[in-house]
Amino acid sequence: MERGPVLPDSLVLEIFLRLPHDAVLRAGLTCRQWLAVSRDEFLWRELFYSYYRIPRSVPRHPAAASWYREFRRLFDCIPCVEVQTLREHTDQVLHLAFSHKGHRFSSCSKDCTVKLWDTERLDGNIAMVHSSSMRQFNWGYTQFSQFNADDTLLLVSGVYMGPHHSSSGEIAVISLDNYTLLSRVRNKPYDVFGCWLNETHLISGNLHWIGNMTSCSVLWLNKAFQDVESENVNVVKRLFKIQNVNASTIRTVMVAHCRRHDNPDLLLDYEAQSQARRQKGQQQQQHRPLLFDLGTSGSEEDEDEETGGEEARLPAHRFSQPSMSGLGHVLQGCKNVGHTEMAIESHVAKVMGRAHTKAPDAALMEPSEPGEGEDKTYLLFTTGSLTYSPHQIGIKRIKPDQMTTCGPVLGEERSSDEFFDSLDHVIDIHGHIIGMGLSPDHRYLYVNSRAWPAGCVISDPMSPPPIAEEIDLHVIDLKSLREERRSLRAHRAFTPNDECFFIFLDVSRDFVASGAEDKHGYIWDRHYNICLALATHGPPGAGPRPPAAAPQLPAVLAEPRQELGALERRERETTSRGGKHRDGAGGGGLTLFQCAALSVFG
Repeated sequence: MERGPVLPDSLVLEIFLRLPHDAVLRAGLTCRQWLAVSRDEFLWRELFYSYYRIPRSVPRHPAAASWYREFRRLFDCIPCVEVQTLREHTDQVLHLAFSHKGHRFSSCSKDCTVKLWDTERLDGNIAMVHSSSMRQFNWGYTQFSQFNADDTLLLVSGVYMGPHHSSSGEIAVISLDNYTLLSRVRNKPYDVFGCWLNETHLISGNLHWIGNMTSCSVLWLNKAFQDVESENVNVVKRLFKIQNVNASTIRTVMVAHCRRHDNPDLLLDYEAQSQARRQKGQQQQQHRPLLFDLGTSGSEEDEDEETGGEEARLPAHRFSQPSMSGLGHVLQGCKNVGHTEMAIESHVAKVMGRAHTKAPDAALMEPSEPGEGEDKTYLLFTTGSLTYSPHQIGIKRIKPDQMTTCGPVLGEERSSDEFFDSLDHVIDIHGHIIGMGLSPDHRYLYVNSRAWPAGCVISDPMSPPPIAEEIDLHVIDLKSLREERRSLRAHRAFTPNDECFFIFLDVSRDFVASGAEDKHGYIWDRHYNICLALATHGPPGAGPRPPAAAPQLPAVLAEPRQELGALERRERETTSRGGKHRDGAGGGGLTLFQCAALSVFG
């Protein structure tokens, strides 16, 4: 049969440039010529920028092999198909955490249990392998968990229902070999949460009130194994003692290990990415990584005014269980105190802080030469200086001799006049911080916050400014200690500043996921700064809560809860979400999602 005239490739390309991507893929099935044109790199670059609405100044992901494959990665790799529901929890699920290997994850709930789940069953289903109830230790509920670096121990944080509904919490350490309880550590306020410093030591907090609005936060290093040996060796050491002003306290502690700062999984600075690509061809001559200035912005001791920790007693702030456990006590204590008395207390606290705070060591935060400083470890936490709402991120360098409980108790080398430790660096977010998460390489810190009005002035620390409904997801480079790029946006929250929920978020190599109070959970691409997907919660009056992701699990988990926050997502995501009926009756469950089996890409 005689063939008709063939359109030139350039004309076919011009036609394809005016078609949507799915039409281009279908047209490519027509003949070999159209198939070849439908895979053209220039075509898919144009389709990529137009479909995802990305500024053309943003380069392609450094690990992408082609524009076609990059388009397909963003289009197909977001879990959206529900495949399994886990109903073992009897109340709202608050948190999920994956092991580093991805073979297990843990879940915490208001039913006061922590459950462990197996993700590597031969039938492909997830099954519960262990459940521990903490009710016997007078816990109200479990709220947070974290695996240690070698996945042998599990840290579980919960709210301790002590006398007078105090703001105390507890941290328990469970062995994953035989599921025995190894130790319990008091943690106050409970939304310090706690975290691992290394495989065998964890960090907890304590709070001591000095006045109506002035307090002292003490951060403790605890050995996970506190049995018979505790009679002969130190199992606890004080790390830092920090003054808090204006009813603030330290909360939400986490540890960042900076060993990989010069070789991150993903550089978010486009200029740095371009420079890195240019230098790639010169690696035989020059093997040095990119360097950033690490010590220039705001780490001086003016932070005596900022050494405030965090929201003193704001437990009611995060979860709805103990409604008057902490912040309520502060508000109650200030009812009979006039503004003049509070102003005098604030002034005296700042003067005392300047006189009795150990001078900062500027060398701790200075940038190091290539190959040096690989063992730098930072303690990160939320804090404040102007009001009880957490609006600052405090950073303390943990020195090598502080990484163990052995030796003398830290602080003995201080003079008698130096009661407090200074902060090495403070980053002011100018808004209410409601969540934080680290990238897997610990290079970037992602921060959920609700902004204050521009130019607002705080005259009363007990009356913080109103906060925006829009949630800003800030990206902070922990090497340069500055905010990178513009904030991510899409999610919303509606509770006032004295009732805010803590919204967990999670970061993988390529993605970041967060929850909201708008009945959705959100997933963004870290490189392109675009929102790729949102998970909608079904029942009326409920909002999704924490999405989490397994390193090797092609699925997403969702949990019943009031808002959505992300936990742990790496290669493939796992989302936790859930809801509570308007009448207050909440159920417990986890829903498993995975990527769609069918795709327009075949």
